[in-house]
Amino acid sequence: MTSITIHGLEEPLDSLIREKARQQGISLNKAIKQLLAQSLGISPDIKENRHDFEDLCGTWSPEDLENFARNTQEFSSIDPKDWE
Repeated sequence: MTSITIHGLEEPLDSLIREKARQQGISLNKAIKQLLAQSLGISPDIKENRHDFEDLCGTWSPEDLENFARNTQEFSSIDPKDWE
């Protein structure tokens, strides 16, 4: 597998690529590879499979995460009395 470097990428294009990567939760490198493959017609839309089991495993909302962090905060500190 080879590597290439692209110099002088214009700001609007750079921003759009970075936003696409952020939205999909993938690396910048992976986003660029997907965009190149799609634009050249050598790859169908690449489906991310990481959400396939959400119905079985569930997901946390931001509120769930906040509740978990608040309810487990006491585990972050050590009480020296526990070790006596």
